[in-house]
Amino acid sequence: MTMSSMSKTIAALSALGIGTLMTLAAPAYADSCKPAVPDSELVKPGTLVMSTNPTLPPLQFVDSSGELKGMRITLGTEIAKRLCLTPDYVRIEFSAMVPGLQAGRWDMINTGIFWSAERAKIMQMIPYESQAISISVAKGNPLGVTKPEDLAGHEVSVELGGFEEAKLRELDKSLTAKGLKPIGIHTFDTFAAAYQALRAGQVEATVSIDPTAAEYAKRGDFDRPLHGLFPTPVAFAMKSKVLTEAVLKVLNDMQQDGSYGKLMDQYGLLANTTPFVVKGPTP
Repeated sequence: MTMSSMSKTIAALSALGIGTLMTLAAPAYADSCKPAVPDSELVKPGTLVMSTNPTLPPLQFVDSSGELKGMRITLGTEIAKRLCLTPDYVRIEFSAMVPGLQAGRWDMINTGIFWSAERAKIMQMIPYESQAISISVAKGNPLGVTKPEDLAGHEVSVELGGFEEAKLRELDKSLTAKGLKPIGIHTFDTFAAAYQALRAGQVEATVSIDPTAAEYAKRGDFDRPLHGLFPTPVAFAMKSKVLTEAVLKVLNDMQQDGSYGKLMDQYGLLANTTPFVVKGPTP
């Protein structure tokens, strides 16, 4: 993707309202393929509807032709294929995902939602990768950031409602408890908008996940002085226990046949080496 097309894509994504839904559905699979999940457990018959916020290259993003791409899109599509379901992606801001799942607007959150004990109380969750947080700054690192404490007294952007915001606020509390200046935290509906604020000079740093910050740094947009902060499991989240068990089987099958590990390696991610398990509400 060129820098021009990337800017246009980011601007378009940032303009999406919370109620704006855009979907991308792949062709239906052969009739001889019997769905592994009954229609009664799905939002749409024969379809696996997944929510995603495609503003996190290279894991989930929109390319210059408007197509959804990235590791999580590839993995979600493969899961749907193995379940004999048609993948259908709903593009939506992260803050709407959990309420939308609970309201039955989609079957699965496929956006790299961080696992937490609190979230596992209300959703079926299957951790499938480990993820950590990076701090991005303007080129040349004008703040001289070498440790998280260096954000004290500075303006920082982050996506609203996610693990990254929660950790940034925890960091802010720890800094003020030490007598340091508070962080000026600015929340945005998407990471794309958070990075736009950094590019425009509205903030001095942005907090995001490691692969996304690394991608921006690779393109030469920003520097990434810190990464690997607060490593935490990332999961799929579902409401239906029947669907969850079916997805769990697919992931374990993919682990055994090597396709899961190959995909993780392709994106430089740490793959699970033990069988996948559900970490969510029990009946």
